[in-house]
Amino acid sequence: MAMVKKMKKILVTGGAGFLGSHLCERLLDQGHDVLCVDNFFTGTKENVAHLLDHKRFELMRFDITFPLYIEVDEIFNLACPASPIHYQFDPVQTTKTSVHGAINMLGLAKRVRAKILQASTSEVYGDPDVHPQPESYWGRVNPIGVRSCYDEGKRCAETLFFDYWRQHRLRIKVVRIFNTYGPRMHPNDGRVVSNIIVQALNGEDITVYGDGQQTRSFCYVDDLIEAMIRTMNTPDDFTGPINIGNPNEFTILQLAEQVLQLTGSKSKVVFKPLPSDDPKQRQPNITLAKEVLNWRPSIELTEGLRKTIGYFQKKLFPHGDRIAVASR
Repeated sequence: MAMVKKMKKILVTGGAGFLGSHLCERLLDQGHDVLCVDNFFTGTKENVAHLLDHKRFELMRFDITFPLYIEVDEIFNLACPASPIHYQFDPVQTTKTSVHGAINMLGLAKRVRAKILQASTSEVYGDPDVHPQPESYWGRVNPIGVRSCYDEGKRCAETLFFDYWRQHRLRIKVVRIFNTYGPRMHPNDGRVVSNIIVQALNGEDITVYGDGQQTRSFCYVDDLIEAMIRTMNTPDDFTGPINIGNPNEFTILQLAEQVLQLTGSKSKVVFKPLPSDDPKQRQPNITLAKEVLNWRPSIELTEGLRKTIGYFQKKLFPHGDRIAVASR
């Protein structure tokens, strides 16, 4: 007799955001009941509009800096602005979302005996002097800089998760997410991929900070979500932290050149001073993810950029594209 797969009630905080909306979609596809919670600071109803009529999807406007009383089997804690423009807009609130939000979600998980996953970040490594970054690296973070509301907020959230695991034997998972891109990114979030694509599509100068030789590793959203779900489904004795990202490294200048080629844009690259505490290198060591999750990214940068550019074209020019995406 075939085993019946148990369907779960799953809470996704920040579920109307870029990553959260893709996660909600994937969980619904797997047959689960999904409660999407978001305060819509950076998330939008538009991101989950296509899910609103789904019988197993529920949307709740809520800020997780306040306690939430519901019954769920699993919690994916993604709530927090994740781009410098957004998390520096109200840095105190950013820290509260990471720290108070983590306390509230951990308290909920403890009350209802739910398994809980924390969406942490590669920013816990700061401006690293170890390259690529393994999970054992403690990081090099400026605790009083303009980015520290996010960096230190996420580091403190990890501390709380592991203390709840040690003190209360809570079933926790911690993933450290590296640069991720794809459809539903906020067009004005200040992240390098969306910045360059929007500028290219609008025919504006493309802004590159510093000399453009700083590197990033770009993971397409579908690959990232697959790794998050696989992490949640690992045995209870595996907690992480675990790096999730694409280890293929590109300079910012290489990214700009690819976007220009794919869009056919005539935009010119202009160079501006490097922002404070901006890391020069960012590349994940994903050995652990390969071993534990049997996972590695499968979508190449060119393919992912083509899909992302297509999304932004429709968003920016809904009544007809001004710039056609280059064909294969």
